[in-house]
Amino acid sequence: MAQVINMPRLSDTMEEGTVATWLKKVGDSISEGDILAEIETDKATMEFESFYEGTLLHIGIQEGETALVDKLLAIIGEEGEDISALLNGGGDTVAPVTTTADSKEVETPAPAEDVSVASETETTTAEIPEGVIVVTMPRLSDTMEEGTVATWLKKVGDEVSEGDILAEIETDKATMEFESFNEGTLLHIGLEEGATANVDALLAVLGPKGTDVSDVVANYKVGAPAKADTTPEAPKMEAHKPAASTTETKKAPKETIAKTSTPSGGRVFASPLAKKIAEEKGINLAQVQGSGENGRIVKADVENFTPGASSGAGMAQFVATGEESSEEIPNSQMRKAIARALSNSKFTAPHYYLNVEFNMENAMAFRKQFNQLPDTKISYNDMIVKATAIALKQHPQVNSQWFDDKMKLNHHVHIGVAVAVPDGLVVPVVNFANEKSLPQINAEVKELAGKARNKKLTIPEMEGSTFTISNLGMFGITDFTSIINQPNSAILSVGAIVEKPVVKDGRVVPGHTMKLTMACDHRTVDGATGAQFLQTLKTYIENPVLMLA
Repeated sequence: MAQVINMPRLSDTMEEGTVATWLKKVGDSISEGDILAEIETDKATMEFESFYEGTLLHIGIQEGETALVDKLLAIIGEEGEDISALLNGGGDTVAPVTTTADSKEVETPAPAEDVSVASETETTTAEIPEGVIVVTMPRLSDTMEEGTVATWLKKVGDEVSEGDILAEIETDKATMEFESFNEGTLLHIGLEEGATANVDALLAVLGPKGTDVSDVVANYKVGAPAKADTTPEAPKMEAHKPAASTTETKKAPKETIAKTSTPSGGRVFASPLAKKIAEEKGINLAQVQGSGENGRIVKADVENFTPGASSGAGMAQFVATGEESSEEIPNSQMRKAIARALSNSKFTAPHYYLNVEFNMENAMAFRKQFNQLPDTKISYNDMIVKATAIALKQHPQVNSQWFDDKMKLNHHVHIGVAVAVPDGLVVPVVNFANEKSLPQINAEVKELAGKARNKKLTIPEMEGSTFTISNLGMFGITDFTSIINQPNSAILSVGAIVEKPVVKDGRVVPGHTMKLTMACDHRTVDGATGAQFLQTLKTYIENPVLMLA
C-alpha cells in the first residue's frame, strides 16, 4: 500500500518548508533509513529520513519550492502501483500518515477508515484494548532528551476532546502546551507534576470510560531511551511506520505560554510576546487583566496596562520590610544539561590554572588604526580568537582532546566562543579560525552569537571545538577561572582591559593591561607546555601586526 508523506512541522514556529535538495528521484528504490531530501525550515536545513521501504512513486514539491505544513511531499509504494486516487485528491484527503522531526508529529485526516499509527520506539507486550490510546513524552526541540511535566490541565477521569490541552511540558528551551488529537477519558497519568522522564516515556493513557489499562501500563516499554549524559546527534526527520494497534499523538504546541505566579500563589498565563514586553516595561504580570482565551494575557493587555489601575493588586507585589522572602525555581532542561556537563568535567579532569597579564598598548593602537579602514570593525575578542588560533597551530598539545582510550592531537583549529543566553551558556564554534581574517572572525562571531541568543543555533554549529575562549571583560571582570569544555584540553578566560601604573624602562608610567587565565587538563597538557603556549600567545597579543603576516 502506498504511503503518503506530507511536509512535516519541524519547529514550534514553522508554518512552511522549502525543499532544498532531493537526494532521491522518482523510480528510485528506497530503503528504511535512506535520506530522501533536505528541507529548509525557519531554523535550519535538515535531512528527511525515510522509515518506509519501496519505490519513490511521486514527488509533490520540487527543489526550491515552498509549501505549507501538511502539504503532499512524496508518495512511496510498490513499483508500478496505481496512485492516481491519491493524486486526484491533492494529497490532502488520504489515509493519515504521521511524520516527525524532533518527534513533532503532524497528522492528515482520514476520509473514511481509521488507520492507527504507533510511535517509532513504542512497544507493548500486553494486548491494547480497543479504543485505548497511549500518549508518550514527545521530543519538542532538537536538543530535548527529557521533559518535565509542569502542569496537568486534566485529571484522571476527565473527558478529553480533540484539541484539549492535556498538560504543559517543560523542555530545554521552553514550556509548551501539549494538545490532544484524540477523544476519550483520561484513564492514567504516567508522570505527576514536577516529574521528569526521557522522551518516549509513558505520559498518559486515553480510552473509553471504565477501561482497565493496568496491563498496558505495566507492560509499556520504549526502545533505546536517551542517556542523559550524552550529547544528542543532529536530529533527523523521520516518517513513522503505520501499525495496527494504538495511536500515539504528539502534536506540536499551538502557542507557548509564559507562566508567572501571583503574590497569592495563583498562576498567571501570558503569551511569550506579552511576557517579553512586560519584562521590558517592568510590569508585574500578576497585575494585568488578561483578555485572551481563559483569561490569558496577550500583547494588547500589556501595552494597554496602566499601573495602579487593577484595584489594589499593585500593592500585593511588595513585601513588608523585615520579612523573609524566597521562591523555588525548578531547574530548566538547559540548566540541567549544563550542570551535568560541567560537573563531569570538573570532577573527572584534573584542572590546574596558569595566570598571565599582557600589555595591551600595542593592541589598542592596532585596533584603533585597523577600524579606520572603510567598512571594517573588529573587537578585542576577535583579536584574541585569531591570536589564540595561530598559537594553537604551534602548540598542538594544547589543541588536543582527551578520551578514555586515546589522546587526539588536532592539526585543525576550531575555536569555541562561550556565549551567555538567558537560561545558561552555549558555545558556538568558529571553524578553522587560524585561516580566517580578523573581519571574517568578527562577522562569524556576531552571527553565531545572534543565533545563540535567539535559540537558532544548529547542533553542527556547536560541535567540534578543539579549544574554548570565555570572555567576561565586557562586564568589567578583571580575572576569573573557567571549567574546561570537554573533551577539549584547555579553556582561556579573558578579563577586562584596565588602566594602571606599569613599569617601562625603569619608570612607572600609565599603561593598560589585560589578565588571562588558562585552565588546563593535566592529563594532556603539562605545566611547561601550557606556559610555552601562553608565551607564544603573548607575542601575538602584544605585537598584533604579526597576525597579519
